[in-house]
Amino acid sequence: MIPSKNSQRWLGIVVALQSLILLALWLGGPVATPARADGIPDAGAQQERIIDELKTVNSKLDKLTGLLSGGQIEVRVKNAEPTKDR
Repeated sequence: MIPSKNSQRWLGIVVALQSLILLALWLGGPVATPARADGIPDAGAQQERIIDELKTVNSKLDKLTGLLSGGQIEVRVKNAEPTKDR
């Protein structure tokens, strides 16, 4: 099977791009900076705060559920504007 000129052209482009990448790596392209330990927060403490907030939200939702199921909510609408038919 004889390769066509088009496939040879694409192969040449791929080889050229790979050569550029290899050259950039060999010459010492940009290197990732090392991680700094002074700015890393305490993950355990963050999770404890999240859990405390979730407990607070759960208690508020329990109160709201109790109000809704007990029928102790009264809704009043003041100055309601009449809606126009669409």
